[in-house]
Amino acid sequence: MRLEQLFPAAWPVIGVIHLLPLPGAPRFGGQMTPIFDHALAELDALSRGGVDGVIVENFSDVPFYPARVPAETVAAIAAITREVVTAARVPVGVNVLRNDAAAAVAVATATGAAFVRVNVHTGVVMSEQGLLVGASHETLRLRAALKSQVAIFADVGVKHAAPLAGRGLVSEAIDTAERGLADALIVSGDRTGSATAISDVTTVAEGVTLPVLVGSGATADNVGAIMAHADGVIVGTHLKRGGIVTEPVDPRRVTRFVANARDTG
Repeated sequence: MRLEQLFPAAWPVIGVIHLLPLPGAPRFGGQMTPIFDHALAELDALSRGGVDGVIVENFSDVPFYPARVPAETVAAIAAITREVVTAARVPVGVNVLRNDAAAAVAVATATGAAFVRVNVHTGVVMSEQGLLVGASHETLRLRAALKSQVAIFADVGVKHAAPLAGRGLVSEAIDTAERGLADALIVSGDRTGSATAISDVTTVAEGVTLPVLVGSGATADNVGAIMAHADGVIVGTHLKRGGIVTEPVDPRRVTRFVANARDTG
C-alpha cells in the first residue's frame, strides 16, 4: 500500500482526536453532547492547522479494557466517528484502546473511516492492562468478511508495553508485515508523548517494504529529522495547548508543526 492512496501529502501528518470519557468509563460526564462538540472542535483546530488526516481514539477511557470493549463503547465511538467523517475534509482513522482491533475495523467500515490503528497486531506484550495478545488472524478475516477496504496500521514495539520475548524490532516488524498482513507499521517511544528513537525507525524501515510512521514524541522541532527517515507521523500531545495532552488542540502549534513537516519534503 502506498500512503498516497490515502493521503494527499507524500509525508502525511495525522493528528489525534483524543475523545472525552465515553459512556461506561469511570470519568464519563453523563452526557454525549459535550463529547460530540469536543471531537468536532478538535477536528476543526487540526484541519485549520493543515493536517493530512485525523485519528479518533477513546484516549480518556482509562483504565482500558485489554481486548474487547463493551457495546456502549463501540456504539459511542461509532456515533462520534461518523460525525467526524462527515465533517472532515481528510481521511479519518479509528483506534479502539487498548487493543480492540475488531471493534476498530467494524466502526471504521460502518462509518466510512479509512484506516485503523492496532496497538498489538501480532505477538504478545505485557502492559498495565496485563497481557495484550495480537489477533491478526481474526482482524484480517473480519475485514474480508465485511468486504472492507479499511487499511490496518499496526504498531511494532508498542508504547506502554514490553514484549514477552525480546526478538527485536526487525523480527517483529517482518512478522507483522508478512504474517500479520498489516498495511503500514507504526514505531513509537516508551509512553504517550515520548520521543521515538530515529534508530528504531530506520531499523524497521530497512527490514520491511511497508510504509513506516512515527507514532509518538514528534514535535515541531524534531519532525524534520523524523520525516527524513519515516513515511509519515501520528501526533497528538505536541499539538495541544502548551504541549499538555489533556489540553485542547492549538491550531497555531498545528500550523507550525505541519509547515516544518512540509519543509522535509
